[in-house]
Formats: sequence, C-alpha cells, structure tokens
Amino acid sequence: MAASGPPPGFFPPEVGEAPPLPRYQEPPALSEEALAAKARKWQSLQAKRYKDVRKRGIVDTGKQPLPPQHLRKIVRDHGDMSNRKFRQDKRVHLGALKYVPHAVLKLLENMPMPWEQVREVPVIYHITGAITFVNEVPKVIPPVYHAQWATMWLAMRREKRDRRHFKRMRFPPFDDEEPPLDYGDNVLDTEPLEAIQLDLDEEEDAPVADWLYDSRPLLDTPHVNGSSYRLWNLDLPQMANLYRFGRTLLSDFNDRNYFYLFEPKAFFTAKALNVAIPGGPRFEPLFRESDNFDDDWNEFNDINKVIIRQQIRTEYKIAFPHLYNSRPRAVHISTYHEPHNLYIRTEDPDLPAFYFDPIIHPISSRGTAPKNEMIPHEATVFGDSDEDDEFELPEECEAFLADDELETERTADAIALWWAPYPYNQRSGRTVRAQDIPLVKNWYLEHCPPGQAVKVRVSYQKLV
Repeated sequence: MAASGPPPGFFPPEVGEAPPLPRYQEPPALSEEALAAKARKWQSLQAKRYKDVRKRGIVDTGKQPLPPQHLRKIVRDHGDMSNRKFRQDKRVHLGALKYVPHAVLKLLENMPMPWEQVREVPVIYHITGAITFVNEVPKVIPPVYHAQWATMWLAMRREKRDRRHFKRMRFPPFDDEEPPLDYGDNVLDTEPLEAIQLDLDEEEDAPVADWLYDSRPLLDTPHVNGSSYRLWNLDLPQMANLYRFGRTLLSDFNDRNYFYLFEPKAFFTAKALNVAIPGGPRFEPLFRESDNFDDDWNEFNDINKVIIRQQIRTEYKIAFPHLYNSRPRAVHISTYHEPHNLYIRTEDPDLPAFYFDPIIHPISSRGTAPKNEMIPHEATVFGDSDEDDEFELPEECEAFLADDELETERTADAIALWWAPYPYNQRSGRTVRAQDIPLVKNWYLEHCPPGQAVKVRVSYQKLV
C-alpha cells in the first residue's frame, strides 16, 4: 500500500528544522483600583477565617473545674430527700443505683496507697448529687510500683511484729439505723495518718531516694515523656535499686524445669483428658460424652490392644497423652526439658561479680578413669610431674586483657538484672494500670510447699 501524503493544510517542517518554542506572554497589568479591591477582598476573607469571635454560633470553652466545696454542698443539700423540692430528683437517684458498682470500683482503683498520706483526684458528678465517679485511671511504672509494694511488705511485717499501730476493727462499723456521717463535718478536719515509708539510705539508695514514694514518680524528669505519663525509661543504678527492693516479692526459682507439668499447656491437657494433676487445679470435663463407646471391644477380645495391668500415673497421661490414653483429644504437648540454668542469685552484696560459689562443685575425673590404665592420660600429654615443676613462664609473658578491669561497680547489678523476671527485665516501656501488675501471682503458681495444712493446700489449688 502506497504511503499517503500529509492532510490538506498541513505543511511538515523541513528536515533538521526544530519546532518553534512557546513564548511567555505577560498578563495584562491591573489598575490601582483593581489591585486595591483584590487586597480588600483577601483581607476580608482572612479576617472571617481567623477571627476569634463569630457573629453566629456558640464557642464552647469546656467545663471548668470547680472547687470540691461545690460538690460537698450539693451532696449536703440532698441529704434529706423527703423535701418536696426534691421530688423530681428521686427518679434520678433510683436510676443512678445501677452505676453504683462502677463508682465503687473507680473509688477502690484510686485508693491512696500505704506510702501516700493524701491523694487528690478529679471527679465527675451529677448535678443533683445522685452519683459521683472518680475521673482518673491510675497509671504506674511497673518496676517502681512493684518495688514500692515490696517495701510495704517489709514495713507491714515489722508492724505486725511490733503491733504499735495495729488495731482490730469490728464489723459492721455502723448500725443499720445510724445516719451516714457528713464528710465535711466529721472527716474533713481530721488529720490523716502518717504514710508508711521505709527510711532509705542516702548513699546506697541515692538513685531512688528522692522520688520512690511520690504519687507519680519521675513526673518532671527526662525519665518520663511528660504530663501524659505514658512512656518511661530508667537507667542501670535505678533499676538495680528497685530490683534489690523488689526481690522480697519475687520467686526463688529461676529454672523453668521446676514448672514441668505445672504450666498452662499441662493444665490444658489435664482438662482435655478429664484428669487432675496432683496439687494442681480441677476443671470441668471438656468432653462430656460417656466412655462406653467400645463396650464390645475390650482387652480380652482384641489382639491388637496393649494390655496394661497396673495403674497408670496421671503424670504419665499428661506428659505423653498419645501413648497412655485411649482417645486423646485437644491435648497440648509441653516442652519436655529446658536447658539447664546454672545462675545462682547472690545474696551477699559484698561479693564480687565473678566468684566461686560453694554450691557448684568441680567434677572429679577419678571415677571416670579406666581401671586398667596404669599411666594417666595427662601424664602422657604433659609429661612427668618433675618436668612440670621445672617449667616457668617467661617474664615478658602476661595474660590477655591484663590491663583492663575484670568488673566495675555495676557489673554484678547488670548480671542480676539480666536474669531478673518481670517487671525488672525491661528498662523502658509504657505505663500500665496499677491493678494490672501482679504482685504475688508467682507465689501461687509454684507447687505448694510440703507439710502445709489442708487449708493452705486448698488455697494453692483454687488460686491456680
């Protein structure tokens, strides 16, 4: 097919000739009146956009906090609901009863700790005084909070021993017909009891002595992100002091093999098999159908079935569920053995970081040497003892890293924190609610000590 020519009216450029470039054309110049009108319009738009007061609408500045006397007056005025002016508020008070459990929960959640003398919190209240909520979620730093309660445990043990401020309380404290006490008349002017705080050493506890018993520790310091109190980070001296305080509430078992067949997977398997681990929890059966599905198929008429004449221990059924159970369902296979943990926690702070612990004994090779070997293998390799006595190292020979220190003053603390459990196994994180930090949970997750009373063993079993 022959190539057609260009369309009519089109003249192609000559070969080697570039197309013409577009030229810039300046916009038409505005007069001074037009520029002034444009400027006035722009200023008017910006003034409407950024002005503070609007002609129409309401600017909500939020509710300002009121003094506590305002709420106390509302509650005092509504103390006697028999007055006719409160007849419309009775329905509100009855409707508020279903929120009382939540109000009590928030009150218990923000209760002052033993190391605090007074705690002030913001509240939300109904205008009729029908109900009041504490409007705050107590956020704490996990290692600091755990160490605070560990010091309280020591202080309370001393208090229980000395019985200086110990007083038994009779229940119920009030009679049924006794009217409620007014807070402003009976409690407000009463001086609160002194806070329970340990006397910290100025030198040994210097990293934490200034802020350990504050309401919100480390609030205006670089260790917390700011007033929101969401992120925290601590240095090694602070963590070492907190861990030293908190060791009284921590478990003594560092080896995870101690919890063999006494951990969640073993409990799940025990529930699935409808058996109970000795000393462990008891569950409702997971599968409730009867086991008479093979009444006509027993050990006497089946040549393929393994006959076990002796009683099978419960531990065997849980450790090897597919071997010692006829119908294992929904079972979990737990770890048979964890690597050995040879860490020994140091009790004496004066010991060096690296030392020979008397618990660890050297393994003697006397029992492993063959009886028919007349010459020891060491003598063959190293020669006679006379040659060893004559051997001396050259004077210029020295050990590797001889000029460097083996340890610093923080080496032992760093090693202890490396093996520390939660919450001392982290140096930074997010603050959490105070009630979400377990204080004594690791105690009842252990086996009940032998020789305890029945009520103690039952308590261990029910807590697990």
